[in-house]
Amino acid sequence: MTGPESWNGLFDAGLQLERTSLSWRRTALSLAVGSLVSLRLLPVWLDGIVWIVPGMIGLIAASALWLTSRRRHRAFMAQVQGGREPRIDGAVALVLISAGVATAGILGLAATLSVTL
Repeated sequence: MTGPESWNGLFDAGLQLERTSLSWRRTALSLAVGSLVSLRLLPVWLDGIVWIVPGMIGLIAASALWLTSRRRHRAFMAQVQGGREPRIDGAVALVLISAGVATAGILGLAATLSVTL
């Protein structure tokens, strides 16, 4: 016999959710660290106070990502503990993350082109 039934009750449905939550928190932490580094270095390297904006946006995004991952984890775990399959509509979060990544890429490209030209 394979699958969760063969584990004699050792399967924990919440562990996958925990790993996913932890990975999102690591992503938010990485974004926060990168944003703090950019706050420190970009204004010095590119000679302008306007270069703190990407770092501030990154810190706000990291905070939102951290809070969202925490809220979703709690909602998922409540569903698992209630004996239901965990499902939450994530289309809005996916669109916001995609838009943020695309915007960051375009801004990074614009900054690189403005410095090199």
